[in-house]
Amino acid sequence: METIGVLLLNLGGPDSLDAVRPFLYNLFSDRLIIKLGPPFMQRPIAALIAATRAEKSRSMYAQIGGASPLSRITIDQAKALSNALSQPQFAVFTGMRYWHPYIEDAVKTAYDSGIREFIALSLYPHYSLATTGSSFGELERVLSTKYPARCRYIRSWPDNPLYIAALTELINEGIAEFDGRYPHIIFSAHALPEYFITQGDPYVTEINKTIDALRPALKGREIHQSYQSRSGPVKWLEPSTEVTIEMLAGDGIKDILVVPISFVSDHIETLYEIDIFYRDFALKRGIILKRVKSLNTHPVFIQALKTLINEVLE
Repeated sequence: METIGVLLLNLGGPDSLDAVRPFLYNLFSDRLIIKLGPPFMQRPIAALIAATRAEKSRSMYAQIGGASPLSRITIDQAKALSNALSQPQFAVFTGMRYWHPYIEDAVKTAYDSGIREFIALSLYPHYSLATTGSSFGELERVLSTKYPARCRYIRSWPDNPLYIAALTELINEGIAEFDGRYPHIIFSAHALPEYFITQGDPYVTEINKTIDALRPALKGREIHQSYQSRSGPVKWLEPSTEVTIEMLAGDGIKDILVVPISFVSDHIETLYEIDIFYRDFALKRGIILKRVKSLNTHPVFIQALKTLINEVLE
């Protein structure tokens, strides 16, 4: 039986403080994430943004251990998924969009081992052209120009039952940390420029699918939806997570549980932005803010990924 290569695709992150600036350059050079002037100016402006933001970003990464754990966690997810899948039918690889190991590196390693059939699984549960679309576009470029092979794509999975079950378990664990108090729940998703949605991007619709699938288990709890991690001079989806925290503080709310709804792995947005910045932001307003643990290698989440692959084959 021919081995199928499973490609786990994610954003990636700097693996050292020295890598922060080139990582930011790669990120902002992608015109699918944010358009920086006319096309010919994208890379020069990206270089300027990377240079001006690098010091502040390095400070953030220094506070979470000096690097992003995203690539390491994705490799751990790949190992766990490999153990869950039948062997030797599958070989699992990781490909990052903006830092090592790059998507092209993953494809080359698989191709050199004889693999000619792939399943691309985006680790973004909710499709957006800026995330899954960009990763799939890069993968298609690599396959069409250098490594001809068949590839099937798992585009999104916002209401996969096992994904919802794993999230429900972690949310309940987070609620239990409040010792019987009644926290308001904020579903905080990564922000996206508003023009993506007006042009038909399904990102918000798919996030709502996940939240709707979680509602029965939340048993009427007070929930809010917000967006974090804005960057760049465009109009972003609203409300921001900061504004939502401010609103709840004004209403006299004392306990908040944040669910990083569009993320499956720990990285700068969970470990710094929520755990440090938003926690301190809330504390100054008299609020105790806690975060639901990331899925990472949660066994039920790994089983969710396995079912997605099996569904493609069926």
